[in-house]
Amino acid sequence: MGHDIMGDIHGQAGKLKALLKQLGYCERMGAWRHPERSARFVGDLIDRGPGQLETLDIVRRMGDAGSADAIMGNHEFNGIAYATQDPERPGEHLRTRGPGNHARHRAFLDEVVVDSAVHREWVQWFMTLPLWIETDQLRRVHACRHPALMAAIADRLGPGNTLTPELVLAPSRKDSVAVVVVEASCKGLEIALPAPVSFTDKQSIVRHRTRVRWWDSAIARYDQATPVFFGHYWFSGRPGVISATACCVDYSAALPGEPLVAYRFGGEDALCSDKVVAVGA
Repeated sequence: MGHDIMGDIHGQAGKLKALLKQLGYCERMGAWRHPERSARFVGDLIDRGPGQLETLDIVRRMGDAGSADAIMGNHEFNGIAYATQDPERPGEHLRTRGPGNHARHRAFLDEVVVDSAVHREWVQWFMTLPLWIETDQLRRVHACRHPALMAAIADRLGPGNTLTPELVLAPSRKDSVAVVVVEASCKGLEIALPAPVSFTDKQSIVRHRTRVRWWDSAIARYDQATPVFFGHYWFSGRPGVISATACCVDYSAALPGEPLVAYRFGGEDALCSDKVVAVGA
């Protein structure tokens, strides 16, 4: 069985269906399937795009059919926090429902209707998504693989490396271990830029912190033992692998005209850019 590692979709259901077709999947018995392969999603299924529920329905049906699985992205984690009431602050939620957070989550909220039964159902499904999945063949995390941090909360995770209600609550309580692990896994490690250095990101937000290139052997020390796949970083340019053991499959598909990307993994020890597939429809 081969694996197609799929990048951040962000509700771009049209791009997802186009990529599945390009990869040889077809709809059969209520789910997209391939006779010899499975899809492996790296998270950030929601927010920004015009097809939120269609995207979620496709991924969930594939998971139920055994033709795919998915891990948690920062947008799914933020969605959980946005929907979860704070037990110590009546009427408040773990993620503040201010204009900024609502705007970032608007595409999803507009389709599910805030606090509806549909909204609650999808948030419960988000809770079933692992923070990471690792096998002898490949590793998958949304933003950053950090073995020491992963080990630090191993005994606090639910089955299959899923979040527990305690771990959802912990970041809002400034539980230093949980904050760092969840932030690293879903959002990546960041460092402060020396003043007055800053940059403007693709969303026109001025940033004074930057994400760490943890996969770069010149900066960090990824062990290179097993190929690792991740999303989150909004790469641009011609899609391809970073190295023989690292591949980012997020090429800004949330934006109009930017591609949704997958890597067609067949068990090889050395990753190759020739196995990256992209569609922009």
